[in-house]
Amino acid sequence: MDSILFIFEIIGVIAFSLSGALTAMKKEMDIFGACVLGMTTAIGGGIIRDLILGVTPPAAFVNPLQAVLGLAIPAITYLPFIQKLFAHDKHRVQALSLMIADSVGLGVFTVVGVNACFQSLPNPNFFTGIFLGVITGVGGGVLRDVFSMHLPKIFVKHFYACASIAGAITAFLIRVFLKDILLATIAGAVVVIALRFLAFFLRWNLPKPKYPIEEEK
Repeated sequence: MDSILFIFEIIGVIAFSLSGALTAMKKEMDIFGACVLGMTTAIGGGIIRDLILGVTPPAAFVNPLQAVLGLAIPAITYLPFIQKLFAHDKHRVQALSLMIADSVGLGVFTVVGVNACFQSLPNPNFFTGIFLGVITGVGGGVLRDVFSMHLPKIFVKHFYACASIAGAITAFLIRVFLKDILLATIAGAVVVIALRFLAFFLRWNLPKPKYPIEEEK
């Protein structure tokens, strides 16, 4: 079980670090910027979660494998022949690749956060489980967007945080009522990824103001 969950988490790290690298490409950052952005996206949410739980130093510093992968994936992505793959039909390929990587990373780390809640707290309540799942899922992406001077996706685009909330609720309820860690992990991640794909292709967005207030000049 532990090895399966470990592999699952590594998939999330690879996906999120790739999303960081693709964001860096869109912003025309150099390879150093891409590596920093990739690592931040991969481990940022987990660090925030561990600090909330009082786990110090955070797991990312005790076992640096995730940080190393977060640096390595962007470096590989910046190899010339890899860049050519993303340069073909540039905007469409990059947008689709970023959505897939971001969705997989969001799904995996949402359930990782829920699992961490059960591991660290003797009697986790519903709010704490969902909050830690969501903060683990979206935390790295928020840092990535801020570092790349974007308004974070959780506030503006593609049903992002709500998908994480739905996946966290799914994982939490399965763990509480069915006591099946693996099923909770897979089902929670699938819910997040499925909702993100539907939101992307069907253009789901939460309501926005029809008459936004203009800033004073």
